[in-house]
Amino acid sequence: MSRTLCRIFPALFAGMFASPAWSAVNSYRFLHVTIETPWHLFLFLLMGVFAPFILMVVLMWRHSLRKRERPDVQNSSKPPQP
Repeated sequence: MSRTLCRIFPALFAGMFASPAWSAVNSYRFLHVTIETPWHLFLFLLMGVFAPFILMVVLMWRHSLRKRERPDVQNSSKPPQP
């Protein structure tokens, strides 16, 4: 009896947590979904999309300021002057 129970109990336990019904009951337990939730997600993802572009602009601006400060640096796109 106990040997059979030791074989069946783990399968029943795993089946209980793998069941979609169990996850559907607790799906909104810790998340309060309102009409504003999609806007919050949109703004959060918008920051993630635009952050690399903002960083790129800041780094390009910083690089151009450093290049202006050092006039002795040759521009690689121009041919050498005789």
